[in-house]
Amino acid sequence: MALSELFTDYTLRTVALGSIFLGIVSGTLGTYAVLRKQSLIGDMVSHAALPGICLSFLIIGSKNTEWLLLGAFLAGWIATIIINIIHTHSKIKYDSALGTVLAVFFGFGLVLLTYIQKIPNANQAGLENFLFGQVSTILQRDVIFMGIVAVFTILPVILFWKEFKLLSFDHDFAAIIGFSTNKLDLLLTTLMVIAVIAGLQSVGVVLMSAMLIAPAVSARQWTDKLSVMIVLSSIFGAVSGVVGTLISSSIPKMPTGPIIVVVVTIIAFISMLFAPNRGLIWKKVRDYYNKKELSTHMVLNNLYILAKNHEDPFHPHDLETICLYNNGLRLSKRMMKKELNKLKISGLAKEYEEGNWAITPEGFKKMEEIHFEGGGDME
Repeated sequence: MALSELFTDYTLRTVALGSIFLGIVSGTLGTYAVLRKQSLIGDMVSHAALPGICLSFLIIGSKNTEWLLLGAFLAGWIATIIINIIHTHSKIKYDSALGTVLAVFFGFGLVLLTYIQKIPNANQAGLENFLFGQVSTILQRDVIFMGIVAVFTILPVILFWKEFKLLSFDHDFAAIIGFSTNKLDLLLTTLMVIAVIAGLQSVGVVLMSAMLIAPAVSARQWTDKLSVMIVLSSIFGAVSGVVGTLISSSIPKMPTGPIIVVVVTIIAFISMLFAPNRGLIWKKVRDYYNKKELSTHMVLNNLYILAKNHEDPFHPHDLETICLYNNGLRLSKRMMKKELNKLKISGLAKEYEEGNWAITPEGFKKMEEIHFEGGGDME
């Protein structure tokens, strides 16, 4: 029902479209924030934007969205410049400078917001919505504005693709070959600030950092290629925007912004658990089978060592003797016999009467090849 309303209900369609633009912008720029290990920059910019919003309101005296967001952008951009200056010209670490600037700007913003709320007029009503966002109030002109922001943030990413890629993976090499890393860094940081500011009206100051980072973190679990990561991150951001909007519209008085963040966080958790190669569950499964394969190989190596040290290479030995050459591998007799049966099925070991075992010619040949390639025995 809600899905059909997405195409028929004007308000729902407007909110969903705005959320899609936000997801695409956040996913694209958030990728670089994650790769450059600047995940907290979204948190800092969103909190530092609050005094800019308040000062802009005090100057113009109205809640014009464009002017408020401009003030937020200037405050966030100035905050990033201050952080870079502190980090470059002092011994203070980047994260320490970031935390300090975040606290100072956000504290100043709360002071201004408290002052504004005490002004004896009604113009300031609803200004606190920038703290947690109110995506349901966005209008068509807001969607158009977000679409323009999306174009002007993604276009530089396309134009400076190689430069941003090199800056993200090898900053020092980019400087050595002649790139102006300071200018590129300033441009990329500015684009991140724009991405954060664009989402303040939707998910607010407090939650915007999650919207910037979670799609990129999710995408990172699925791929090692930058282009694929950006596309996946944008898709995850857009999908979370649409799904969050639909869920919010179907539940009375359910805020849209926080729901969008919850959805994108769920996507991140699913990715961290089930993504091939990087997912925690797949890693556990892979480690389990690797351990089993290692155990089988070590048992075969034990038989090989016994064969090398005996006059008759294919003389059978009991389990206790085989266990003497465990090479640090702790296996019970039951597990040892289980691994030996696997080798028997593969034709690499043979069982004789009274539970004695020996390596087969095929197994001996395989181990000879392995030891030759490895450059020696594993004794």
